[in-house]
Amino acid sequence: MTDRNGGRLGFPGLVPVSLPAVLLAAALATGLALVLAGCGAASGAGSSGGGSGTAAPSPDVGKARTVLHPCPQQTDSAASGSTTLPKLRFACVGGGSLDLSRAPGVPMVVNLWGSWCGPCREELPTMQRLADAAGDKVRVVGVISKDGVPQAESFAEDAKVTFPSAFDGQGDLMTHLGLHGLPYTYFLDANGAVTWTQVGSVGTADQLEQLVATHLGVQL
Repeated sequence: MTDRNGGRLGFPGLVPVSLPAVLLAAALATGLALVLAGCGAASGAGSSGGGSGTAAPSPDVGKARTVLHPCPQQTDSAASGSTTLPKLRFACVGGGSLDLSRAPGVPMVVNLWGSWCGPCREELPTMQRLADAAGDKVRVVGVISKDGVPQAESFAEDAKVTFPSAFDGQGDLMTHLGLHGLPYTYFLDANGAVTWTQVGSVGTADQLEQLVATHLGVQL
């Protein structure tokens, strides 16, 4: 499936094909996702499916010192558009919460990352530069995926990353989106509609700012 600008959305689709074709497509899709995303899910990390709702927070969330900022407040309006992210709500390590069922009110970049993911470690400082440059024009929010709070906080401090990040220790969002590796970055307009999905890491801050200009209409 693609978004309205031709970007890949990461939502798995179903088509009536024969069993051999299904098995071949699944194998190819899994291999492609791992190649493009750069690293697979953390070994031994759990995940859970099910419908929309609130993910169970880790007991470490909000109890340890952290350099990560609180997640910003969102509007009371429901997220709307041709494609929106799954209606999940997560506690944020620095305080507050990220509710993907609600509109952000301003354009938002949602970056899924984990301390176990090599490409994520390389990309996160670039995301921080975007957050610093964007100010109030664009929100940058991370989703720590299939990770532990101490590990994520330690890496964020080492990498000098401070932008808000929600905690999804079980990888519920990855499961709902059918993702097999990270990083993935979703560009949302002020109403919460997905305008672009970036598969894999972004190389430079200039490239990231160009994506923001093209898909969110914001010049930085």
